[in-house]
Amino acid sequence: MSSYSPSIEKLIESFEKLPSIGHKTAIRLAFHMLDMNDEEIKEFTDSIQEAKKKLKYCSTCFNISDTDPCPICSSQKRDHSTICVVEDVRDIMAMERTHEYNGVYHVLHGTISPMNGIGPEDIKIKELLNRIKENEIKEVIIATNPRVEGEATSIYIAKLLKAFNIKVTRIAHGIPVGGDLEYTDEITLMKAMEGRHEI
Repeated sequence: MSSYSPSIEKLIESFEKLPSIGHKTAIRLAFHMLDMNDEEIKEFTDSIQEAKKKLKYCSTCFNISDTDPCPICSSQKRDHSTICVVEDVRDIMAMERTHEYNGVYHVLHGTISPMNGIGPEDIKIKELLNRIKENEIKEVIIATNPRVEGEATSIYIAKLLKAFNIKVTRIAHGIPVGGDLEYTDEITLMKAMEGRHEI
């Protein structure tokens, strides 16, 4: 039996539904919320409601944005002939933090995963092909995660793109900076060898 009142227990359970939030963290967040004043609570709940109301998917790349098209797709400073294909909106944020990529993106919103009942038609592959047909694209960079599903998705997309006369590349995967060869698994080492380049 819980030592918390039903209202607190419900709040804890709500936080536990969030990804990566365990029971102890949920308790801390619940009590932090209870310590906030009414104005802070209102500001917090308003920001959630406003995000849900205003945010939409970009009709070009399927990024989440306040505007359609999103700021990246509407920017004249970006190279619109290069598309970086990512699994999730958060992957765009990771790529943008590098300040190295100046092309545009395409968000798949998932990966092919037959075990989970997700096929090519369940993610934004058809929309990617339409973009390539309708625009002058020179290169597609596939930046799916180096998991089984990400690899399968990248191979599937690469096969489809052979019908187009464009360059198709895959981001390199390998040993992280600061990592030791001794503790690196075989698949990561194999990918590092495949992605080697001349210096």
